[in-house]
Amino acid sequence: MFTGIVTDLGALRAIEPLADQRFVFDTGYATDEIAIGASIACSGACLTVVDKGEGWFAVDVSGETLSKTTLGDWTVGTPVNFERALCIGDELGGHLVSGHVDGLAEVVSREPEQGSLRFGFEAPAELAKFIAPKGSVALDGVSLTVNEVDGRRFGVNLIPHTAAATTLGGKQPGDRVNLEIDQIARYVHRLLDGRL
Repeated sequence: MFTGIVTDLGALRAIEPLADQRFVFDTGYATDEIAIGASIACSGACLTVVDKGEGWFAVDVSGETLSKTTLGDWTVGTPVNFERALCIGDELGGHLVSGHVDGLAEVVSREPEQGSLRFGFEAPAELAKFIAPKGSVALDGVSLTVNEVDGRRFGVNLIPHTAAATTLGGKQPGDRVNLEIDQIARYVHRLLDGRL
């Protein structure tokens, strides 16, 4: 479980053809404090640490993950948002995020707005119903508040800190991001749909 508060901005160091694929990441984390088997959200996808060394860690990425997330498009040097798993007693600064990517959203607009950046995204049709104004979404693992919704499109604002400390500040129209809908919205929809 995660909170959507990115705590390190790293990069993909290498791709190795082990298992489906093994990704090796550069990180600022103190890797001696990370256990083999620990979960780390990598731009929103929860992955398991299988190897590590000073300034790096490695994860195995399945074909399913490569096909359902942006990870299949990553190349050496791709910047990656990292968040370590939530511990009991940690501050819940964002919202509850599972690290299970639901789909891909596309950047449709990017405009400066006073000191922040206003982004427009388009969600897949099957996920749009879960996104509500003033609700939460995780985009590339970043917890954000939805400003407005219009059909499949929704808007968010990035403050300067978020733009600088995550990969989202570099996104442009046409780019895709990993989208995780709010867990509460998922269960409310199921309850109202009469299947709970």
